[in-house]
Amino acid sequence: MTRWLYLLAFGALAAPLAAQDSTPAAPPPAVSLTLAEALELARRNSPAFRQVRNDAGPARWAVRNAYGNLLPTVNSGVDFGYTGSGQSNFGGGFTRATSPYLSSGYGLNLQWQLDGTRLSAVGQQKANQRATEEEIAGAEHGLTVDVTLQYLTALQAAAQVAVARQQVARNEEFLQLAQARYRVGQGTLLEVRQAEVQKAQSEVQLLRNLQAENDAKLELLRRMGVTPPAPVERIELTDSFPVTAPEYRLDQLLAMAEERNPSLRALRAREDAAEAGVRAAKSAFLPSLTLQAGWSGFTQEFTDDGLVIGGPLASARETARNCEFQNNLIRALPGGGIPNEPNGGLIPDCNAFAGLNGSGTALDPALEARIRKQNDVFPFDYTAQPFRATLSVSLPIFTGFGRSLRLSQARAQREDAEEGVRARALQVRSEVHSRFLNLETAYRAIAVQEVSRRAAREQLQLAQDRYRLGSGTSLEVTDAQNAVQRAEADYVNAVYDYHKALAALEAAVGRPLR
Repeated sequence: MTRWLYLLAFGALAAPLAAQDSTPAAPPPAVSLTLAEALELARRNSPAFRQVRNDAGPARWAVRNAYGNLLPTVNSGVDFGYTGSGQSNFGGGFTRATSPYLSSGYGLNLQWQLDGTRLSAVGQQKANQRATEEEIAGAEHGLTVDVTLQYLTALQAAAQVAVARQQVARNEEFLQLAQARYRVGQGTLLEVRQAEVQKAQSEVQLLRNLQAENDAKLELLRRMGVTPPAPVERIELTDSFPVTAPEYRLDQLLAMAEERNPSLRALRAREDAAEAGVRAAKSAFLPSLTLQAGWSGFTQEFTDDGLVIGGPLASARETARNCEFQNNLIRALPGGGIPNEPNGGLIPDCNAFAGLNGSGTALDPALEARIRKQNDVFPFDYTAQPFRATLSVSLPIFTGFGRSLRLSQARAQREDAEEGVRARALQVRSEVHSRFLNLETAYRAIAVQEVSRRAAREQLQLAQDRYRLGSGTSLEVTDAQNAVQRAEADYVNAVYDYHKALAALEAAVGRPLR
């Protein structure tokens, strides 16, 4: 496996370098590939399988999200604002000019909601995750079967190349024999030309078989999801598969398929997920509990100094005038004041009392400084608001039959899943039974093709002996050679039909049987 990863990386880097160097290079060494290496590379690189495997991450996060929904949500925020100058309407036609001001605020809010939907979501998402995992396992099993079948197809093509090479060698031997007979006068030129034609046809067939082998290996690499790390003709498939008598029992295979078939397991997991969906739909009829709590604060800073100071100054002056008016009323009393009151109830300095300076033209500097400091709050000198919390319980009574609709849909989905499982179980039983019979037939066919191949070889030997002795014709040899080629090709096909039938049975059962 490490060798193949290195070759794949080196092949990607060597292509531009080879384009720059025109010096003839030595033929690259052969690259071996076992079935185990092909399967491991396919699991790492097959685009179709990687697409299915990518679903595992969202499924895990869906479970975490379901657990997270049982916890309170916490939100925090900070805001900044600006409001321009204008007029405030106090009603009754009274308006007052307002200063532009800057504002800011913060908020920290906590909300916790608990209802049947959130409680049932955990089980529902766990069921969905199990279904996703079963689907990924099924995709991996399907990839294994797919790559194994193509590996066998490539080996079959390579075996047919060997058969074609043998046929070329036979025809070369036959041509040499025909030429020798012609030179000594025992044969005719027609026989020589016939042998040449026969040899040329076998060479063309060899080229076609070589192309079929290369095509099969390229298709294998495509299904693995990799590019050839070397010229395809230099890639050698090294695994071999023995032919053994099938000793499987149909009832055991059916029981294993009922338990292990990946597609059936995935459908059962989806059935469990559909059942969890029904429970989630029922939980919508339960009451819900909501808790809300929050902390907040704000600032408001006026930017017009005239209005910031002018408003308090006007109020202070009004207070001073009221103070003077009150003093005048007290002075008008008999005795010029209120008995038993300090200063006879008079306020000695109305300007100081109202917060004005001595002349009454401006605010007292200390008061003005305090007002400015109180206004200088933007952006983070917040005024905290009281803590607030709310607990509520809600029980939906009528929602327009929406909950009933969702429950009905969930039940229909569950029933569809049940029927899908039953249909697939019947199909799996049928596939296992059919492929079991196909395996037995393929095994018996090997024995029949072996007898045929042995007879064709004996027929060719007799035809060649007769031709050497002059009692036979070249046509007999040609027919015998063609018969041997067909018999050997049929034998190769029978052997690999057996291996493919066994791989197909493993695909239906859901586990290796070798």
